[in-house]
Amino acid sequence: MVSSPASAAQRYCHWLTARSGSHFTLAFLFLEPDRRRGMEAVYAYCRAVDDAVDREGVPEEQARRELQTWRRELAACEEGFPAHPIAVALRRIQSRFEIPTDLFRKLIAGAEMDLQPKRFRAFEELRLYCEHVASVVGRISVRVFGCEHPAAGRYADALGIAFQLTNILRDLKSDLERGRLYLPIEDLERFGVTEEDLKTLAVRAEPVEAQTRFLKLMEFECGRARDYFRQAQEHCRESGEARQLLPARVMAAVYGGILREIERSPERVFSGRIRIPKTKQLWLAIRCLLTSSS
Repeated sequence: MVSSPASAAQRYCHWLTARSGSHFTLAFLFLEPDRRRGMEAVYAYCRAVDDAVDREGVPEEQARRELQTWRRELAACEEGFPAHPIAVALRRIQSRFEIPTDLFRKLIAGAEMDLQPKRFRAFEELRLYCEHVASVVGRISVRVFGCEHPAAGRYADALGIAFQLTNILRDLKSDLERGRLYLPIEDLERFGVTEEDLKTLAVRAEPVEAQTRFLKLMEFECGRARDYFRQAQEHCRESGEARQLLPARVMAAVYGGILREIERSPERVFSGRIRIPKTKQLWLAIRCLLTSSS
């Protein structure tokens, strides 16, 4: 029996999601099948857009061409004839969950911000970047989850920023190696830390004075990320949709765990990628489930 293009596209998205090893795959297990398939399509699209700009050795011109290809695929979704399997799956979930195409376009605009190494002068600039690359994914996700309360959208905004700030701290070393630094310049200046200090600390814990300033900087940055996690919790309570938001709450618990690890030992960001073990992820997920049921 020959499968339809839509079912083949969905299997492709499922395969991409399963092989990713992402923290997000655990959260998807708490969704009913149709919504899980929707999130697999969303994840596959996000992964494809990220890969266009994050793959090693890809020239900027080629990355821009790939992003433009995705813009054309989104336009084809609106017209009813997408070609790429991911876009075929997206068209179905856009119709099923009433997701505006502009949300997917905004993610491409966010990816383009990474094409040229840049520095954010102030946190407000970084916040806008976080909204484009992370909060917009949350906005898409809450529609797939079936949320209706406006506070769920605010939850997505705050949680997306919290996630991205955590990613920025966790990936500080690898980003520096690629010529990227997302910490606002105003923060570096406030704590007397230079980009050269960070590059030096990435290879050795000296000089001690620079390390002390770095620890104070990280305490401040972790506190900001923690504040966005708190804002997200408040919006979740306001929405009254904790059960629908369970997959996001599971991810919030996992990313909150990553942030706690950074808070305990900020210097660990220079020694390897901080991850939460699968067993602990499962325990966090069960705790979120029990909280939803209470």
